[in-house]
Amino acid sequence: MDNSRKIVPVILSGGSGSRLWPLSRELYPKQLHRLLGEYTMLQETIRRLDGVPGIQQPIVICNDEHRFMVAEQLRALGIEEPRIYLETVGRNTAPAVAIGALAALAQYDNPVLLVLPADHLIGDNKAFHASIDAAREAASQDKLVTFGIVPDHAATGFGYIKKGAALDAGKNLYAVDQFVEKPDAGKARNFLDSGDYFWNSGMFMFRAQRYLDELAKTEPEMLRICEQSLETVDHDLWFCRIQEPFEECPADSIDYAVMEKTGDAVMAPLDAGWSDLGSWSALWDVEEHDENGNVTRGDVEIVDVSNSYISSSGRLIAAVGMDDTVIVETRDAVLVAPRTRSQDIKHLVDALKKAGRSEVSLHKKVYRPWGSYEGIFQGDRFQAKHIYVAPGQRISLQLHHQRSEHWIIVEGWAKVTRDEEMFILKENMSTYIPVGTKHMLENIGDGPLELIEVQTGSYFGEDDIVRFKDKYGRS
Repeated sequence: MDNSRKIVPVILSGGSGSRLWPLSRELYPKQLHRLLGEYTMLQETIRRLDGVPGIQQPIVICNDEHRFMVAEQLRALGIEEPRIYLETVGRNTAPAVAIGALAALAQYDNPVLLVLPADHLIGDNKAFHASIDAAREAASQDKLVTFGIVPDHAATGFGYIKKGAALDAGKNLYAVDQFVEKPDAGKARNFLDSGDYFWNSGMFMFRAQRYLDELAKTEPEMLRICEQSLETVDHDLWFCRIQEPFEECPADSIDYAVMEKTGDAVMAPLDAGWSDLGSWSALWDVEEHDENGNVTRGDVEIVDVSNSYISSSGRLIAAVGMDDTVIVETRDAVLVAPRTRSQDIKHLVDALKKAGRSEVSLHKKVYRPWGSYEGIFQGDRFQAKHIYVAPGQRISLQLHHQRSEHWIIVEGWAKVTRDEEMFILKENMSTYIPVGTKHMLENIGDGPLELIEVQTGSYFGEDDIVRFKDKYGRS
């Protein structure tokens, strides 16, 4: 296929989704969760491109801390050698897209990029594909296309795009008259009534070199640093870690850095059941309601409750006499808020962060490339964990300076390395790892390996790990 017809998706997966706390957290954000079906938001973003002519393997830009979860989710879609670029520090969307454009140019001859956030919902793929087809024509002519969502209510949580003159007849494309910040309720109603304003989706389409040329005019220092950062990129397994001098890069959105300054911005209207799923209220909007307007998930019992979103991950939630309320339970936190205030949960997360609460970043269950662990109990001088190791995976060769560990196998077969020893453990067998002892654990069975780990000592932080050998590149 002619490179001019190829479309390279650039998936932006760097957000933390703080408005969906306590489900979405810094180290396990919303785009990596299954919010509405059997696939995660990241997976759905990629799957909905099936059938688009000329679509290529995506380039994913994500946080370094999310790399193994992202890689595993891509492999679950059949992408065995994913192209994942890791930001060790976030610098907003304009530099991220520049990295994607430079990476695409290294493989293709000036392809068209389709820039997509990893955490949006689109209900009508057919309409989405039609809008992509129209945008492709404009992008091939060196226009910079943004997708404007046809609004269905007077939203105050989105920026807006005012359409200008219609372009090619029958293509449903418009020049961009102006970008507008999030309005108050009165302005939002006027925007909706006028029919000239569309929600700013944060999705874009343009040629890779065209974007970089525009960035060279508006933010030359940003482009220079992105180019230098790719020259020193660290290749690690499937990952390309963006290193120095990227932390010095100016931080700005693609809207401010490029789209609001270019004279070639074009808008493609999109009416495809779009939502950014940016809050619990947004999730309530798109899910199926009962006869009283409620959305309930998990173990929930309610009496005289209406227009509420209630979700349990395990424990029973019982509610009575509630209206327009959000209640979300996870293993270590419970959120209760008026549904109309769900956009303000980010302020609660900021308060938790200032208080030094680990619940901002971590779930009780923590995922690792080899599996997961979950805290069961912690005292002053000990803590207990449930550890799961996936088949064929192993925990790195490591030691601890401030804690010893007792392992009790509850399911599966484990190969244990303890200093110079190597031995096999199975169900109901155990071993002891003294302080300062090099050790490694490997699942050698066909099924899961599960164990209870009891740690004793003076300090249990994850930074008390010295790795000597690690198949995941963390040594």
